[in-house]
Order: sequence, then C-alpha cells, then structure tokens
Amino acid sequence: MKLSIIIVNWNTRELLAQCLHSVLEEIRSSEDLGAETIVVDNASRDGSAEMVRRRFPSVGLIENSANAGFARANNQAIRQSSGEYLLLLNPDTSLGPGSLRILVRVLEEHPEAGGAGARLLNADGSLQVSCYPAPTLFREFWRLFHLDFLLTVSTYRTADWDLVTPRQVDVLQGACLILRREALRHEVLDEGYFIYSEDVDLCRRLRREGWRFYWVPGAEVVHYGARSTSQVAAHMFLRLYQGKVVYFRKHHGRGTAEVYKLILLAASLARQLLGPLAVLKHPRARQKDLALARHYRQLMKALPRF
Repeated sequence: MKLSIIIVNWNTRELLAQCLHSVLEEIRSSEDLGAETIVVDNASRDGSAEMVRRRFPSVGLIENSANAGFARANNQAIRQSSGEYLLLLNPDTSLGPGSLRILVRVLEEHPEAGGAGARLLNADGSLQVSCYPAPTLFREFWRLFHLDFLLTVSTYRTADWDLVTPRQVDVLQGACLILRREALRHEVLDEGYFIYSEDVDLCRRLRREGWRFYWVPGAEVVHYGARSTSQVAAHMFLRLYQGKVVYFRKHHGRGTAEVYKLILLAASLARQLLGPLAVLKHPRARQKDLALARHYRQLMKALPRF
C-alpha cells in the first residue's frame, strides 16, 4: 500500500461526503497509486458514521464513542493503516486534480522529506495560509498585535512564491499534511494536545531528527475552514491558545510559557480597550469584533489554568 488517507471527523457529514467524493475520484484517476482511506468519527451526532457506511462502503471507518480529540483520533488510524505514506486530511477539504500524485511524488523525489503540504485555497479560490515559520515568542507577539503590516515576521509571504517549485518550510498546517511513515517510527501526534498545535509540535520534533518539510504549490486543495470547530467557537478559541501554551512549555520551558501567557494577557486587554470602536464598523464586521472581544475576555479568565 503506497498511501493511507486519514480523515478525522466531528459533525461535518455533508462536507465529509464532499471530501470523500474528491478523495475517491483522485484514487480512481491514479489506480497505480495504491491507496486506502480511513475515517475516524469522533462521536458525531449528525449521522456522519452512518453516511460513510451507506455511501462509501470501501472506506474504512473507526467509530469513537466519545470525542477523542484530533491527535488521538489520527493516531488510532495511523496505527491501523498500512501505507508507506500517510495523508492527514481535514473533512472540510476538497482535493484538486492530481493533488495526491503530486504530494506522493514530492516525497519520492525528496528522500530527506518527512512531510509535505498542499497549497490551500479558500472557497473563493484565494490563497490560504498553509505553512508557517517555527513559532517564537517574538513571532507570536507580532501576530497577536497585527504588526505584519510593518514587516512580515509571523508568517511567510507565500503570495510572492512561485507556483511550481516545492519550498522548504518549518511548519505545515495539518489540514492536508502527508507524512513519511519511516519518519514516524518513533513519533506520532502528541495526545497531550486535544486539538491545535499538534501539527506544529510534530513538525518540530521531526525537524529535530533531521527531516525536512515542503510546501507544494502544485497540489491544490480547497479548505473551507473551521466548519466543525465553529460549532463551538468560543471553546475552540480557548483550545487554540491552550495548545500554544502547551507547545511553548514543552519545547521552551515553563518560564517561556509564562511569558507567553503574559503576552496573551496583554493582547486580550488591548482587545477590550479597542472593543468600543467596533460600533463604528459595518454591522457584520462589528459583530465579528464583538464576538472576538468576548473570546478574549474568556481567555483572560482561563489563562491561570493553562
């Protein structure tokens, strides 16, 4: 088996069906590839598992009785899979033509590559951020205070990159991440992360072992984005920053994690101070800003527990 495609799902039945359709179309168009597909359903309540059984009988299905989280659910499938390469794919994605073959070819042509990631697009075809420099306190400060308009520090300028040549990067987004099984002999996703930052953590650990990661612009994947996590947006916002705190504590020490929490506190206070200015904006932007301000208020309360 050349490729195992792993999809962790939580209450995104229709998007999952669309994703699986695109996956199976890609597999059919590349019959010599040799691929299996495994869905791990994290106790969805929208009939996702039944839909997979009924409409996609060739797809392997693991049904969890409770939400095991993203890292643990992926590990379940990784241990049951048999592919030489493993594609971790979000259910809110749709594969572009030839994307599977292109991603596999990059790993075959670059034996030093532990993983590769597709060029992610929004639903309207615009470019989505899909790779990052390794996180540091400085980069996080720069991002949280939206200072990239002065100098791009917290992300890569992918819009300026050519669309032909794979480019080495530090971190790839886990929405579409192909991994070499050989690179995972001693490493799987750290289950200390429920969701968020587990992909950053894995990329760091594998890079430390000498593996490289490539952003592959020729492989295009539409990522609709946060369709499952948006169902519990406030809770997921806290999970996002809890994961970042765990990452800094694990890789940079407790003192660095505490400094990061102070940066989060400062950013949260700034949001509260700027909150009243939301009344000057268009109603849709106003509602978005007010919701974000509420999330930051909850973050301030939760920080001591992180």
